[in-house]
Amino acid sequence: MSDEPARRPAAYKLDADLEPVPPEVEGDAVRIPRALPDLSAIELDAAEAIEAEEAIVAPHRRAGFPFAKILVAALGALVSIAIGLAVDNLVRDLFARSDWLGWTALALALVALLGALGVVARELLGLSRLKAVEAERKAGLRAYELDSEREAAAVVEKLVALLADRPETAGGRARLAALKDDVVDGRDMIGLAERELLGPVDRQARALVMLSAKRVSVVTAASPKAIVDVSYVLFENVRLIRRMSELYGARPGAIGLVKLTRDVVGHLAVTGTISIGDNLVGQVVGHGIAARLSARLGEGVVNGLLTARIGIAAMDLCRPLPFLRARRPRIGDFMGDLVRLQGDAERPQAPGRT
Repeated sequence: MSDEPARRPAAYKLDADLEPVPPEVEGDAVRIPRALPDLSAIELDAAEAIEAEEAIVAPHRRAGFPFAKILVAALGALVSIAIGLAVDNLVRDLFARSDWLGWTALALALVALLGALGVVARELLGLSRLKAVEAERKAGLRAYELDSEREAAAVVEKLVALLADRPETAGGRARLAALKDDVVDGRDMIGLAERELLGPVDRQARALVMLSAKRVSVVTAASPKAIVDVSYVLFENVRLIRRMSELYGARPGAIGLVKLTRDVVGHLAVTGTISIGDNLVGQVVGHGIAARLSARLGEGVVNGLLTARIGIAAMDLCRPLPFLRARRPRIGDFMGDLVRLQGDAERPQAPGRT
């Protein structure tokens, strides 16, 4: 040990021009904090992006020359001419045999023509309703961004007319009419219409998505064949898209439903969530669900979540207004109920008393 006496504590004054040296950090250099003027430039993790993504509309690609449409139109015209000539020959032959047979065939041909015109008119009306909903959604977003009172009033008027036959919106329409003169701000007017008119419909839409996801989850977990899984999932998803469109006032026909289904798939592809199976499995494993469910029931949960994602995309495309002030549904909103459903299905039942 040293014989020098212990040094007493003392205060030392540092020079003003000297700055403390930061400690060295091993590995990567520490990033200097900085301000980000555009927060949208921040990239999220893939799992977080599923929950945080915003509803966007699939951009329209620049269409080239419509060779496929020309081919379909030409073939359709040829088939129509062939059917017309065949019916004409049939009617002439029946008139040659007997007048009453010819008149009967002619009447049936006119009834068939009337039915065909009705089908065409219904399909065109369904397509026009889809276009009207899409135009209303774009006009609502534009009026909200511009904060235009005039455009907002026009959007609200069309929205009221679109949902006039929905009984659950009667109270909202009455409250909106009572407050129409008190609201002068364009954004507030659209926000009020979104809350009063679309709020009850959104709750029904969430219930539709939840029921479809539960059905898909149960059927795919109990089905022994993969072809049954694929067939039922396809059927349930198409039915969900149709019901969603009818709920929001679109009511498409067969051709309109095909177009809407294609748009939903394109919407999922654009938002980057058409192949989210691995991310969903990661969320399931991350929540500790895989430890509580068997592999088959876990697959049912994942299929149910994929159906829920398709339902959310259908809401984005069928809703007359984008989600402006209302909260957009997320995948996590449906996970708890699906897991509880599969957990109850896997839990052994207590034996009955003898």
